[in-house]
Amino acid sequence: MAAHHHIKTAMLDTISQRIDEHAALLQQMNALAPAIAELAHMARETLDRDGKILLCGNGGSAADAQHIAAELVGRFQRDRQGLAAIALTTDTSILTSVGNDYGFEQIFTRQVQALARAGDLLIGISTSGNSANVLAAIETASAIGCRTVGLLGGDGGKIARQVDMAITIPSSVTARVQEMHILVGHILCELVETPAEDT
Repeated sequence: MAAHHHIKTAMLDTISQRIDEHAALLQQMNALAPAIAELAHMARETLDRDGKILLCGNGGSAADAQHIAAELVGRFQRDRQGLAAIALTTDTSILTSVGNDYGFEQIFTRQVQALARAGDLLIGISTSGNSANVLAAIETASAIGCRTVGLLGGDGGKIARQVDMAITIPSSVTARVQEMHILVGHILCELVETPAEDT
């Protein structure tokens, strides 16, 4: 029983530490409020001009790309028209064929070439800021005439230097960065779907 109690105490300590880390990072998010507002403005402008929002990332960031696209195409909190958003992380036939034929670094770039048009917005999600396939997609999107935003972590990495705007979470812990990325995503969805006169 004592051993079980020890395990439980260690677990509770870990849980408490992670919650404290999350809360400490959350306190720093207000500094990013102007950048988040600017992202929402860019997204709204893009949609108002009949452009679309493309999102990409790897792993947990792929899930975040899909999550944000789902909130925009479906609904977040309000009933309204579906908004044009595409996650470039979801079509396994494209991902595997392009990965096989051209290399993993090209899995998003090829889709940007096929789907993006001048005036669209590409949001690249990378906790390190150095994901090669996200960076390649951003470079391609910029060349097409898309606006580009990075949802990043750490020091922003290579992607921060390539995007029109970087929103960089000040942490090098992947899990904490991802927790803040989805907060940014949810705020973005709320602002985008709120009528302009209400914001």
